[in-house]
Amino acid sequence: MNNQQLQNRKSKVIARGQGNVYPVYVERALNSEVWDVEGKRYIDFGTGIAVCNTGHSHPKVINAVKAQVDKFSHTCVMVNPYEVAVELAEKLTSLAPGNSDKKAIFVSTGAEAVENCIKIARAQTKRRGVIAFNGGFHGRTNMTMALTGKITPYKNLFGPFPGDIFHAPYPMEAHGVTVQQSLKAIENLFKVDIAPTDVAAIIVEPVQGEGGFYAAPAEFLQALRKLCDDHGIMLIADEIQTGFGRTGKMFSFEHAGVEADLMTMAKGIAGGFPIAAVVGKSDVMDAPLPGGLGGTYGGSPVACAAALAVLDIIAKENLVERANKIGEVFNQRLTALQQAHPKLILEVRNQGAMIAIELVANGDAEQPNTALTQAIIAGAADAGLILLACGFYGNVIRFLPALTIDDNTLEEGLSKFEQLFTKLAS
Repeated sequence: MNNQQLQNRKSKVIARGQGNVYPVYVERALNSEVWDVEGKRYIDFGTGIAVCNTGHSHPKVINAVKAQVDKFSHTCVMVNPYEVAVELAEKLTSLAPGNSDKKAIFVSTGAEAVENCIKIARAQTKRRGVIAFNGGFHGRTNMTMALTGKITPYKNLFGPFPGDIFHAPYPMEAHGVTVQQSLKAIENLFKVDIAPTDVAAIIVEPVQGEGGFYAAPAEFLQALRKLCDDHGIMLIADEIQTGFGRTGKMFSFEHAGVEADLMTMAKGIAGGFPIAAVVGKSDVMDAPLPGGLGGTYGGSPVACAAALAVLDIIAKENLVERANKIGEVFNQRLTALQQAHPKLILEVRNQGAMIAIELVANGDAEQPNTALTQAIIAGAADAGLILLACGFYGNVIRFLPALTIDDNTLEEGLSKFEQLFTKLAS
C-alpha cells in the first residue's frame, strides 16, 4: 500500500475538516527521523507539533509504557486512583515556576486544560470575563475557539461562541505593536467593554504558537502579572507548546521570572501519549467543589508512566540546555539565509528550540509572503523534510526539532532546508 492509495482511502472515510499537511503515511519513526510506507526517510522538524520533544520512540518511554500496560491500562483516576498519577502530579507541581504551593489536575488534551483553567478561574474569582490576545491559539472546543484570536481555519463556520471573551493586541516588535500599546488596549477594554472587577482571567501564550512564534517580552509578562495582582485577576500561562524544555527553560514563563496563577501543560509532556494538565496555586486549584473537575480518560496511567519517563529523560539527557544549543545552530544558519535573501525573510526568531522565520515580499512587514511559505511546505516532503507553517497570514515557517536530535542530522536537515528555500526563492 503506497501513500497515494492510503490518501485515497482516508479521503473516503475521514472528514475533510481533519485534513493532513502531507500525503505521507508513517510506517516507523525513531528520534528525529521518520520513514513512510514507501521507505522514504524524512528529517522531522515538526515532532507532531512540539509533542515529541524527547524524539520518536525513545526507549525509556517505550519501556515505561510496556511496564504500565502489563499492570493495568485504565481504572479512571476519579474512581480508583494510582500511584503513577500522584507521582506525576508531585513532579509537575515541583517543576512549575514560582514558590507558591501548587496542585494539579489531569485531563486528556490541551484544549481541555484551557477549558478547566477558565472554570477554575471563574470559581475562584466569581467573575465572568476572560481576556485573550490577537493571534493566540488555545484549542478547538467552543470555549477555546472563542479565546483563539484567529478566524481561519479555527473559528470559521463554527459560531456562535461564548460571550464575555475579549481580545487585545499581542506585542510584536516586527509589526510595530509595542508592549505599551498592548497594555493600553487592555486598559481600554476596562473602560469600554468590561470592568476589571468582572474579569476572571487573562490568558497568554509566552510564545505564540499558531500565531507565528512571537515571544512576549519579559516586561510584558511582568506587567500582566502586576495588572492581575492589582485587580484580583487570575493570570493563566498557556504553556502547551512552550513547555518541557522547548524554549531553553522547562517552561517559558521562567524567562520572565513570572509565576502564573494557573498554567496549562500538554504536547511535550508524555512523548506522544495523550495527557494534559492544569497546575496552579493550591488555593486557586481548590476553588471548584469536589466532582467539579475531571474526565474519564484524564490522567491515563499509561500516559502518566510515559510522562514520568519523559521528565527523567529531560533531566538526565540535559535537554533544557540542549534546546538552547539547537536554537543557536538554527539561528546561525537561518540568519545567514536571511542575509542572502533580505527581501524575503523579515525576521529569524527563536526562544531555545522554538524557531521560526517570517516570509515577506520586498522586505515589507506588511506584505506577507504566504505563497512562498506554502510552496516551501508543499516541497518539503520531496526534500525529505517535515515542516510546519503558522502565523496570522500563514507566512511563518516554524521549526520544532526533537531536543534529542543529533548534530549530524540537525546539520543535514538545515542543509536540506537551505537548498529547498534557495531553489524556490530564485
